Amino acid sequence: LREFNAKPRAEKLDYWKEFLINNLLYIFMIGAIIVIGFTSPKFLSIPSIVNIISLSAANLPIALGIAGCIILTGTDLSAGRIVGMVAVVAASLLQSASYPNKMFPGIGALPIPVVLLIAILIGAAVGFVNGFCTAKFNLHPFIVTLSTQLIVYGLLLMYLMIGGNNGQSLSGLDASYTGFINGSILSIGSTPIPNFVWYSIVLTAVIWFIWNKTVFGKNMFAVGSNPEAANVSGVNVTRTIIMVFVLAGIMYGLTGFIESARIGSNSASTGLNYELDAIAACVIGGVSFVGGIGNIRGVIIGVVLLRIIFVGLTFLGIDANMQYVIKGLIILVACAVDMRKYLVRK
Repeated sequence: LREFNAKPRAEKLDYWKEFLINNLLYIFMIGAIIVIGFTSPKFLSIPSIVNIISLSAANLPIALGIAGCIILTGTDLSAGRIVGMVAVVAASLLQSASYPNKMFPGIGALPIPVVLLIAILIGAAVGFVNGFCTAKFNLHPFIVTLSTQLIVYGLLLMYLMIGGNNGQSLSGLDASYTGFINGSILSIGSTPIPNFVWYSIVLTAVIWFIWNKTVFGKNMFAVGSNPEAANVSGVNVTRTIIMVFVLAGIMYGLTGFIESARIGSNSASTGLNYELDAIAACVIGGVSFVGGIGNIRGVIIGVVLLRIIFVGLTFLGIDANMQYVIKGLIILVACAVDMRKYLVRK
């Protein structure tokens, strides 16, 4: 502090200018939270806070998956459709045996661990395709994942036509499945905390360990920072890229498995634009598109802040369509601030 006070006035002004620019989104969002809290006191009530925590937990796994892709200077546009595909498959296999419009009437609800494994395999398979095409054919992830997004969506539409379902949404889920995801073992006051919040916390801890305590995590950041230097240092760049996308696909699969029971009724629109929320949360949380920069704490902060804003906008009665505009502006500003930080460091 003494050294800072000894600096010339011009340097102090530059410091505060940089501070304001680099933390513009955080300052804006904190200000928005304060304004919304005063405008609508129910926004800060216990049920509202639990709702924000629950929505954040539901979106956190997909954000963690996309964060890994962004660290590699890429992205993943297929994430939302993978979530939707897994959600529909899980719903079709875990419909109650007594449900009259059951998609597969010849079988009862499969065991939850079996469907969970299927969800992971679907996500991992699409993730492998994304990573393999990116690494082996030297294609940009934007193009690769745009392609797989369309492929997965087409497969999703065809899947919904199986068994005379004719594209209808899938509901009537087995009570064991909905209880496993939406049940509660702990409440705050009279407001229950859904089980999937705890699952999300466990997944976050696993990803933190992988990123920070394994050779793979160190290799991921090295490849994101400079793939040529990483290759010279003995890192298998191709394998690392593929593994990052496979891990991301697994996180999408787990998100879809949770989302299927969370929303209860799944259709072709399930998962639509989920990747936009995840990308926005990542860039807000400091995961940089220049590569090699990001941490779990930032992703968590980004997810929670973004969810707070959108729940707050709902409390204020802002039109849902307008929220897309706001979401786009947040991504644009966050990316602009991120690029400015990179240019200043450079």
